[in-house]
Amino acid sequence: DLKSEMEKSRKLPLKKDTRASDSSQEDAIDQWARRRKQFKDSKKCSSTGGSSINSTITEGSITSEDARSVDLGLYSENEDRGFYTENFHSASWVFRGDDVSPDNSPRCLSKRPRPVAIRERTVKIAKGTGNYPWGFRIQFSKPILVTEVDTNSAAEEAGLQVGDILIAVNGTDVTSMPHSEAANLARKGPDILTMIVGSDISRYPNTPKPTCRGYLHKRTQSAILKGWRKRWFVLKHNGYLHYYKHKKDEGKCRPLEVTKLEGAEIGVDTSLGKPFVFKCIPQAGNRIFYFCATSNQEMKRWLEAMDKAVHPIHQNHVWVDVTLHNTTLPPLAIKNPECLGLLHQLDRSKDVWIQHYCILKDGCLYFYATLRSTPAQGGLYLQGYIVSEQSLGSKRSVIELKPPSEEFKTFYLCAENVNENKRWITALKASINKWLPLHQAIQDFMNRPLEETRM
Repeated sequence: DLKSEMEKSRKLPLKKDTRASDSSQEDAIDQWARRRKQFKDSKKCSSTGGSSINSTITEGSITSEDARSVDLGLYSENEDRGFYTENFHSASWVFRGDDVSPDNSPRCLSKRPRPVAIRERTVKIAKGTGNYPWGFRIQFSKPILVTEVDTNSAAEEAGLQVGDILIAVNGTDVTSMPHSEAANLARKGPDILTMIVGSDISRYPNTPKPTCRGYLHKRTQSAILKGWRKRWFVLKHNGYLHYYKHKKDEGKCRPLEVTKLEGAEIGVDTSLGKPFVFKCIPQAGNRIFYFCATSNQEMKRWLEAMDKAVHPIHQNHVWVDVTLHNTTLPPLAIKNPECLGLLHQLDRSKDVWIQHYCILKDGCLYFYATLRSTPAQGGLYLQGYIVSEQSLGSKRSVIELKPPSEEFKTFYLCAENVNENKRWITALKASINKWLPLHQAIQDFMNRPLEETRM
């Protein structure tokens, strides 16, 4: 049957909605199942494990309240190769590395030299026209830094980022070369500029992506049921809008509907004669969603968050690039891990413990099926999480990872014994402590003695 087949492929099981009893809804479920089977057979999607924090395939609404034909296309809810990243994307974080003394600022606030985490990568840029044919600027410094990347340029398209360090240009090492010589080397080379660059994950804070949660009234346009219904809406950092019947359903039940906001049209609506109403017209399809907030301030909050999702910035923070690069490596190829070994992670939807081989590095916990598995199945971005030892069910010693806000997920891990748990707890706390919220980093910097402050 469908459920057992899905469990074999280690995807999330389908929970049949109690309202899906009529034939049209059963047809929709059959259609969804056929799409799932076709997707699996064509190998466009690969399982990343049964864990709730691994890559989760989410379907569109099967039981749409408007009783309309709904696109049941599949997409990856956790886009970063199965990583749970919501807390990282919800705020600005800065990396301060191993030196966590309060007297020292993160690199984004201080020029004091310190060890950094750098990942090398190759960037190839096609030469354009004009005075700046590649579309970027470099700084008169050692090492040579990229200080500007033109919008819509070949450099931006190739993935070059502000803060990248030039290591080699057209096969020649430039780490000890004067800025002018490196520039001439590029100008005299072929039309395809090939550079090896390094990314410093501690130089800049990440930019928060839009997330928003709260109750809204949604207009129902069904021929049978008309009016406004109160629903719990969740705008994820990946630009998808989910909604549930109740707040408590988030994380426990699949959403009633999922809508992609990128490219959508949003704005205030006065045609219905009701205050605090705004509408959303997704790019795909001809459907119009009408929402009603409880106040003008609440409406503006949603419009601002949705506008960012409509016009997303497709550029990862350097640290995200580093973690995605690490997922392609075998577990023991990740340099200088802070902790490694077997951990069991609780899948609360099934009440089972799933074993992973885990690597901890710079605030990221990577999950592998075995010691020799590649790539990583998924993992967890740890910024802001609080680590403690708890008892849970029959297990007397469990590692609890609690988020700073209840809107994010709590995770439970368990090592082979109590001593191993303590070893992991110590390492997790130290790894999380490498990251600071930007506002706290600024406050710490301002509170330093005046004679140490440099402007």
